[in-house]
Amino acid sequence: MKEEEVILVNEKDEKIGLMPKMEAHEKALLHRAFSVFVFNDQNELMLQQRALGKYHTPGLWTNTCCSHQRDGESNLEAGKRRLQEEMGFVVELEESISFIYKAPFDNGLTEHEYDHIMLGTYNGEPNINPDEVESWKWMSLEAVKKDIEVQPEIYTAWFKVIFDKFYDNIKINS
Repeated sequence: MKEEEVILVNEKDEKIGLMPKMEAHEKALLHRAFSVFVFNDQNELMLQQRALGKYHTPGLWTNTCCSHQRDGESNLEAGKRRLQEEMGFVVELEESISFIYKAPFDNGLTEHEYDHIMLGTYNGEPNINPDEVESWKWMSLEAVKKDIEVQPEIYTAWFKVIFDKFYDNIKINS
């Protein structure tokens, strides 16, 4: 099976090429990605704990789902596809903000991403894919923010960046 490719981009999010995902992470090259934040009617965020078998940040808590767009796939199409693959449901998503971040990991890989944030609403229970997700829970944004301050080591790097810099942009419009 061919390794999944990521879309290499410049700092304007313009496509400059494709590269196998692992190679892009080994070379720390800027590529397109997305992060989905799903809220319930109580304005709680659905968090996922990454599966223990993931190649980076296993067992850490993060937003509802995240991944990389495929060539020719829109942000919204990618978000819905991955939400189904990881969490077992699909909702309507809306695009929010985007930003660039770079986070090196202990295993020699680096996430260097042009990350697109998408928001959605859901009130059911997910049907998690155990290859991708270890666990899940609902938390208020205020509780997440406080928990990141107390135990930052249990959260992914991109999730902490989003909370630190874009907290006001990830609230669902009610």
